[in-house]
Amino acid sequence: MKFFRALLLSAVSIIAVEANEYKAVFDCSSGNSAYIKSRMWLVGKTMDMIEEGGNTTSVVLTLHGKCVPMVSKTFDEVVDDKDIANTKEAQKWLVELAKRKNVKVIACSMSLQSNDIDTDDVLPFVTISDNSFVETIKYQNEGYALMTFK
Repeated sequence: MKFFRALLLSAVSIIAVEANEYKAVFDCSSGNSAYIKSRMWLVGKTMDMIEEGGNTTSVVLTLHGKCVPMVSKTFDEVVDDKDIANTKEAQKWLVELAKRKNVKVIACSMSLQSNDIDTDDVLPFVTISDNSFVETIKYQNEGYALMTFK
């Protein structure tokens, strides 16, 4: 019995050693709604591919500049009419990402203000940061790879 227990513990240890954690902070400042939409989809697809390989993911999205309107419940009031469809789709992908336990979404307070978005209009899963640059630097210091959407 001790032999089988030792064998099982060894197998678990080997499996644990082989699994890698992929940590990334995706920093979005782009004002191109079609590009943002495609990147939100791509973040989810990338996470799926990593996890299908038996690894884990930890993802943070830091949003600032013209990227923040998609976190607004009333984004149609702050984006150009030509961007509404893409922003709606980007928000749909962002909501799907936020449902995952290993994803955190952070919006810059200064960018919300400059885009005339009231904090009461921000989606409930979004953390509001005084300065998303500070958050991005913090995550990089914690070993998160920086991926930018510009």
